[in-house]
Amino acid sequence: MLKQFLPNEHVKNIFEIKPDQLKARGVKGIITDLDNTLVEWDRPSATPRLIEWFEEMKKNNILITIVSNNNEERVKAFADPLQIPFIFRAKKPMIPAFNKALSQMELNKDEAVVIGDQLLTDVLGGNRGGFHTILVVPVAQTDGLATKFNRFVERRILNWFRKKGMLQWED
Repeated sequence: MLKQFLPNEHVKNIFEIKPDQLKARGVKGIITDLDNTLVEWDRPSATPRLIEWFEEMKKNNILITIVSNNNEERVKAFADPLQIPFIFRAKKPMIPAFNKALSQMELNKDEAVVIGDQLLTDVLGGNRGGFHTILVVPVAQTDGLATKFNRFVERRILNWFRKKGMLQWED
């Protein structure tokens, strides 16, 4: 059961994910979380570096869809200026939003990755849906109330994985 929380990969930040690495694995699409994955949860828009990352993915024909549990106003304000499709109030870790993103990109599961900063939403939902999952270190050190609880549970799960020798990275 706990293995559902174990990501396939772990990176320090979104910028470590390169289009050539994705393409080498046959990846054509990214399903990504927004808050604390791409930008801080309270930052309204993309940073110049993130915009460059999006453009690099686009140049390499890698599609991106943002799948967020946040409300429409927040996700739309971030995604629309970038012309990136999005799904709001996704109810992650429930699987339907992941499958909807996949359908919108017209891809198969083996052609997409799920990227996020939370084990209990992004990784669990992606793993349950049969996707390759990539956990990123949260961009911000602060979180909303619900996320604070999730982080507490995540630390316990990660400590269990660490004791079992199942983690391939250091904090």
